[in-house]
Amino acid sequence: MNNDNAPTTEEPTVRSHRDGAVLRLTIDRPGRRNALSHAMIDELVGALTAAATDDTLRVVHLTGAGADFCSGVDWVSTNADGERPRTGDLVRRIPHTAHRVIELVHTLHLPVVCTVRGWAAGMGCNLAIAADFTLADTDAVFWEPFLPRGFSPDTGSTWLLPRLVGVTRAKRMLLLGEKVSAADAEDWGLIYRATATGELDAQTDELIARLAAAPTIAFGLAKQAIHRNQHTGLADAMDHELYGLELACRTGDFKEGLAAFRERRPAEFRGR
Repeated sequence: MNNDNAPTTEEPTVRSHRDGAVLRLTIDRPGRRNALSHAMIDELVGALTAAATDDTLRVVHLTGAGADFCSGVDWVSTNADGERPRTGDLVRRIPHTAHRVIELVHTLHLPVVCTVRGWAAGMGCNLAIAADFTLADTDAVFWEPFLPRGFSPDTGSTWLLPRLVGVTRAKRMLLLGEKVSAADAEDWGLIYRATATGELDAQTDELIARLAAAPTIAFGLAKQAIHRNQHTGLADAMDHELYGLELACRTGDFKEGLAAFRERRPAEFRGR
């Protein structure tokens, strides 16, 4: 949604910070409402790809610096030189960049929590709704401004939205370009929770702590099954669940869960 053509000396980046077993990724370009440059998208791909194979992680947290989460891809800057890209540029490049970010967030076997303030527009909106749990400030706005700008939706919006909110509401967002408040986003099932400004960080940290203490392997298997089984029949879904169960039952967390149940105490899962 970034329409500001003014130049900026701000260095766009995605800050990556380890907080124990939590990887915190912050989209840091507040002067342009955290609009994503090509380099920032590459940074997200790199950080999320590394997280996918890091056995020491338990949660990934996505947020934006300043007043907004992310206003989408910075089309103004990326097209500023006026040079026409060669034919097929989008088809060749985007599956490995912007689309890969959404795919990684959606398929990562770790819990992905997103905190939204201000605008979540375009790819920023899709990044937020691809996360497992998104908490938003009550003043936040979710917007898919593709058609109002003259081009068709991308970064998974036509797949994610109908599954989350139904076809009619998806059409309102994608075809009419209607903005959605945080309260409506929660009511529709688009996000996990809308919360007051003063409580947003505390509620986010509480959820992250809860997920970091969860049985990480079982979480990943359950997440995979939920997404895969949207496209299968009941018998196939239960077959897939069995393979997940076979793996989960061989983890240390499964043994700890049984021991804690027997001993009537809270389980202390280690993500192993």
